[in-house]
Amino acid sequence: MDQSAREAQTGYDRVAAEYARRIFDELAHKPLDRQLLDRFADQVRDRGPVCDLGCGPGQIARYLYEQGITQVFGLDLSPSMVEQACLLNPQIPFCQGNMRTLQAEDGAWAGIAAFYSIIHIPPSDVTEVLREFCRVLQPHGVLLLTFHLGLEPVHLDEWWGEQVSIDFYFFQRDEMENYLSAAGFEIEDSIQRSPYKDVEHPSQRAYIFARKPREESA
Repeated sequence: MDQSAREAQTGYDRVAAEYARRIFDELAHKPLDRQLLDRFADQVRDRGPVCDLGCGPGQIARYLYEQGITQVFGLDLSPSMVEQACLLNPQIPFCQGNMRTLQAEDGAWAGIAAFYSIIHIPPSDVTEVLREFCRVLQPHGVLLLTFHLGLEPVHLDEWWGEQVSIDFYFFQRDEMENYLSAAGFEIEDSIQRSPYKDVEHPSQRAYIFARKPREESA
């Protein structure tokens, strides 16, 4: 694990309980997120395992489970976040792991929902990480990727009263689409919305539906 990943892990460990308190119920205030997760659920239902990648306290996995995605599970870099997710969602499995090196066989997963987890990957490494996402997806498997729109990274040394050292990377929509294409994905849809006032960080948001291509017939 590189230095930036270790710092992100440590930072999220320190804020895990407060993060869960503030974030776990966020979907109640985000109608577009629920709509897009419903669409994602319809595309992956009964096709195999579905990963909430960078799951935090597990609110995305919980929502998908409630939509009938019974094979959903969560993965997060922070062990303390995984503990929070397990406490809040005892019916769903969660594990600690690194999105750069996913512990899954090629073509194992039906879908990945990665909500704001790519934002801790430097732009120079994004294509490589997305290739790892593509590797573990089934042919025609679905990725729903979300991120903040912007040009400059943000660095935090303090977060909710805790000392941290975490970088948050913002991207442009066409930039991320190019990364996805370079990683082998086919773009299905790309959506942008303004922030929900008094609910979240005041940044523009992007949501991209992408698929791993079908295998060509022999």
